[in-house]
Order: sequence, then C-alpha cells, then structure tokens
Amino acid sequence: MRAAQSGDQRAYAELLRLSAGMLRPYLFKFLRSSAEVDDVVQEILLSIHRARHTYDGGRPFRPWLFAIARFRLKDHLRKVYRDGLRGAADLSEIEEIIPAPENKNVTEPSETGEYVKEAVAALPPKQAMILKLMYEDGLTAAETAKRLGMGLSAVKVAAHRAYKVLRKKLAVSDEQ
Repeated sequence: MRAAQSGDQRAYAELLRLSAGMLRPYLFKFLRSSAEVDDVVQEILLSIHRARHTYDGGRPFRPWLFAIARFRLKDHLRKVYRDGLRGAADLSEIEEIIPAPENKNVTEPSETGEYVKEAVAALPPKQAMILKLMYEDGLTAAETAKRLGMGLSAVKVAAHRAYKVLRKKLAVSDEQ
C-alpha cells in the first residue's frame, strides 16, 4: 500500500488482487452465494480506492483492510435484510390462512405466564433468584453475580441448569 500511495500502479494492482483473495474467504462465512461475495468484494475494493489516502503507512495494512470490509459487509447485510422485510406478510393476512389448533384450549395453565412463574418458583431458591434478577429485573449476568455475591461463571452455570430444568418441566406439561 505504501508503494501504491507513492504512485506505483503495478503495486496498486497487486494490492487489490491480493486484498480480494483475502476478502473472499472472510465474506463466504457471512454470505450465501459467490455472486453476493463478488459484489461485496467490489464494494470493498472501491472503498479502499476512495480511502487509500487515509491509510497510515506506519501501521499494518490488514487491520485497515478488514475494518473497511466489516463496514461494507454490515452495509450490505442491512440492505439485504431491509429489502427482505419489504416482502414480509402482514400477520393479519396469515391468521386467515393458518387454521386454529383443533381441540386445544390455548388458555390452559401450561400456556400462561402464571404457569411459568410457578415453574420458576419450584426451582432451588438461588436459581429462582438468578432468573428473577436476570429476566424480571433485566440485570446482566455480571450485575446479578455482583448483587448475589457470586462469581460470574457460577451465575451462568446456575442459570443454565435452571433453564434445563424448566425446559424439561415445560415440555412434559405441554404433552399432557
């Protein structure tokens, strides 16, 4: 890049070729098709061309390149998801198409929040308190650990075990 900034056209062409080679495997982790990858690679290369004067020759090139790549990838994904939502169906239209469940009372206790609260209350007190703090009070695992005087990993393990018990309990009752 330093040579390209000095006006060496061959170095610049080689830089773009090597950059494209580094970007393709990175982008394939996030994108569905090679055509989509090629489009984003072109956008990144154009951004490099436009921003080449901002590159500091005293710093490594790859982090600068991948910072630009991340921004262009995010822009691309935002556009894809935004465009994808334009064709989304309205829920009121779907309600007319999807039949109501047969012979199922959707107000059964197993479907209500009270049933879930009862299931949480049946957990060991520390696990119930952790879930209450994290999901009712909205605390993070770190904040919960600090409030309870526990280690962060202990809170995460206790929460995981509580989820496991609740999944089993709620799945069994759904089948009844």
